[in-house]
Amino acid sequence: MSQTLAAVSGSLGSIGYGLAAIGPGVGVGIIFGNGTQALARQPEAAGLIRANQILGFAFCEALALIGLVMPFVYGT
Repeated sequence: MSQTLAAVSGSLGSIGYGLAAIGPGVGVGIIFGNGTQALARQPEAAGLIRANQILGFAFCEALALIGLVMPFVYGT
C-alpha cells in the first residue's frame, strides 16, 4: 500500500530558480571581495581591476537572469 507523505503543487521551476540564485550571489561576493583586496594591494591598477570586476559582475548577473527566465519558458 502506498501513502503520500507530501504533495508538491505549483511550479518546481520556481524552487529550482531559488536554489540556482545562490550561485550568482556567491559569485558576485567573490568578485567584489577579491577586487577590493586587489585594489588595496595595487591601487595604481584601479582602472583595470574595476573593469574586470564589472565584466565579472555582468556575467554572474546574466546567469541569474537566464535562471529567472527558464522556469517561465519551460514551465508546465
